Amino acid sequence: MLQGIFNIVYYLFHKDRDFFFNLVRILGFLPAKISLYKKAFTHKSASVKLTNGNRINNERLEYLGDAVLGAIVAEFLFLKFETSDEGFLSKLRARIVKRKQLDSTAINMGIPMMITSSSHPENTSRHLYGNALEALIGAIYLDRGFPKAKKFFRKRMVKRHIDLSKLAEKDSDYKSQIIEWAQKNKQDIVFKSFEEGKDKDKVPVFMSNLMLNEELLGSGRGNSKKEAEQQAAKVALNSISK
Repeated sequence: MLQGIFNIVYYLFHKDRDFFFNLVRILGFLPAKISLYKKAFTHKSASVKLTNGNRINNERLEYLGDAVLGAIVAEFLFLKFETSDEGFLSKLRARIVKRKQLDSTAINMGIPMMITSSSHPENTSRHLYGNALEALIGAIYLDRGFPKAKKFFRKRMVKRHIDLSKLAEKDSDYKSQIIEWAQKNKQDIVFKSFEEGKDKDKVPVFMSNLMLNEELLGSGRGNSKKEAEQQAAKVALNSISK
């Protein structure tokens, strides 16, 4: 904490003043080891060559940050989605750490303006921004530890820039997935749905049979036609994936 306060005073009149205060805005806390963060935003095209021949850039921090982020996301999803199975958790984690998603998150956080690069982004890595975000997480881990890195993910990434509900919905819309599969594989599928009766509470129960080329591929029940079709599509997807 004292180091952070010292840094505020020091960088008020320093040439890197803008870098420091933009960094604080992104992090949401006072960093201690500023050199780590400068390295996190140094692309290999702008590497600093040391006398021993080694080059300073963000590639090693990116490697570390990738591993740290993977662990953070896995734990976060495990605790948040208590009843979800391993397949759902794995797919959702993959979507969160997907390069395109990380690029988008990094851009929304203002990371592009922090990066030092001697090349235009179009002439370097397609995932320049997402890589820098991973390197930033590696720097946070080394500077402030795993708990602070977890808090940064929850408060500054998920809460502000990652729509978990939207990412999770991609898995739950089984009907859209089976229709997409059928179109891709040039197959004809038909949902034959009807009200089967009522349950003990007199709530309607619907039945849906998903037919593939006139053959039953999956069946499902639910308290609405939509729910029954979703269940039938889920069974069908499990069948074709075996």
